[in-house]
Amino acid sequence: MVMMKGRRAVSGNWKSYWVRHWALYAMLLLPIAFFVIFSYWPMINLLIAFMTNNIIIPVTQNTSDRWVGLANFRWAFENPLFLQAVRNTVMFSFLDLALGFPMPIILALLLNELKFKKFKRITQTISYMPFFLSWIIVGGLMFRLFRTQEGAVNLMLMRFGLDPIPFLTSQRHWIFTNVFTAIWRALGWNTIIYLAAITAVNPELYEAAEMDGAKRFRKMWHVTLPGIRPVIVTLLILTLGGIMGADMARFISTDNMLVRDVSTVLPVFIFRWGLEGAQFHRAAAVGLIASIINLIILFSANFTSRKITGSGLW
Repeated sequence: MVMMKGRRAVSGNWKSYWVRHWALYAMLLLPIAFFVIFSYWPMINLLIAFMTNNIIIPVTQNTSDRWVGLANFRWAFENPLFLQAVRNTVMFSFLDLALGFPMPIILALLLNELKFKKFKRITQTISYMPFFLSWIIVGGLMFRLFRTQEGAVNLMLMRFGLDPIPFLTSQRHWIFTNVFTAIWRALGWNTIIYLAAITAVNPELYEAAEMDGAKRFRKMWHVTLPGIRPVIVTLLILTLGGIMGADMARFISTDNMLVRDVSTVLPVFIFRWGLEGAQFHRAAAVGLIASIINLIILFSANFTSRKITGSGLW
């Protein structure tokens, strides 16, 4: 009898819950349908990575003579250009992480300490405006600024009697020019995220730190940084989860034959083999390899973060 009453109570609670909140679940139908149609359903085309190339016959009309198993993956790992693209992708991801990831945090901490609010708003606006420029426009600016003989930077250097620097024609110089340009473009936009997180830090913690004699640097180190640590960890995990990916436009916009050995990252390699070379089955195999590696790194980074800091994406 008691069990029957308990079941009726649970059933009644569920009914009342659905009556109150059915609109929220109805609103979820549209985004769920969007992801199913445009994100998950197209994944069936990943089967082309295990087939021979045929853009006329759909992958759903599979025949035994088209199925090649892991042959496309073996081709990728035996291709020196693929291994070179992997090396370049990892190199740029590491440089972006080591040099670019701390910069928005530092800028957010500095902006948060500014007393003149108007100057703070102007600086913040100027810093995130480059994010709205496409990489094609940024590439054009780089050519105007960094060309060896006609670039504005090298013209200034030559006026002072210095030798021009091959920013866009030397591989070593091109790497760091590209990395620092990417940092400049995304710096202000990423800073907004950390500034928003800083506003959620309890002001009473700053007051308590001041009573203990803490100065600005101590308050940043012991109050602000611990307060935004969950956001830092989340963005770090997401960055690590995309370590085998890159913005293709970033590398295409300033690409040239002199730096092709370092500018060919995985998305560029997939584009050249998949679209320009019409090798869709091999490009799909390379893309699947990169996605699997990203997924493994994402889960590993989240697991490590949960063990060390106690926070993660899930």
